[in-house]
Amino acid sequence: MSDQTVVDTENAITEEQVTKYLRKHPDFFVKQPGLLADLRLPHESGQAISLVERQVSILRERNMDMRHRLSKLLDNARDNDRLFDKTKRLVLALLEGKTLTDTIDSLFYSFDNEFKIHYTTLILFGDRAALSAGKARVEPLSKARESIAQVLKNSRPQCGTLSAEETRYLFPDFADSVGSVALVPLIHGNTFGVLAIANRDPGYYRSSMGTLFLSYIGEVLNRQLPQYLPR
Repeated sequence: MSDQTVVDTENAITEEQVTKYLRKHPDFFVKQPGLLADLRLPHESGQAISLVERQVSILRERNMDMRHRLSKLLDNARDNDRLFDKTKRLVLALLEGKTLTDTIDSLFYSFDNEFKIHYTTLILFGDRAALSAGKARVEPLSKARESIAQVLKNSRPQCGTLSAEETRYLFPDFADSVGSVALVPLIHGNTFGVLAIANRDPGYYRSSMGTLFLSYIGEVLNRQLPQYLPR
């Protein structure tokens, strides 16, 4: 009897085998209606429910999950549409600028009023006496290299937190309020400036986030601003 028990245990069908079989034969219970009627599954309420009822419940949950996913996709699509519209208006305004001040004013207006960016800084490298740039700051490149040398070494957009010295240089009036920063050096042959935006939330601009928008605006400025700068 003991030997027979060992044999039966060794040859017992596992749950995994049953699962594989049922997946390969989804019509199994169609051919076994009596067995299907006898199956009962525990329910959260404590009452037993039939397999069919359980299947209906699972399908209902999946349907709700799919609706939530679809709703999220639609929300993202609407957000992208709004972002595209605002970006289009900004780019057209930058292209229509007749002077350096016009172009810079359009940039700050859009960032402040449409994109609701907390802090914006545009720094152009050059001689303050020879360049009037409206809301943009004009600083010697040598001074910038003293404070944001690492920033200027990378020509690509950057996101995240900066050192205290870098933050003070970029946002001198708001350094204590800046949590995170996104920036892009402006380059036309040589580096002629830097565009930086900041948020009070330290996690708002993260190193892992996309920089397509900022990169795109930077490319437009790279083509528009140099025509107004002293050669």
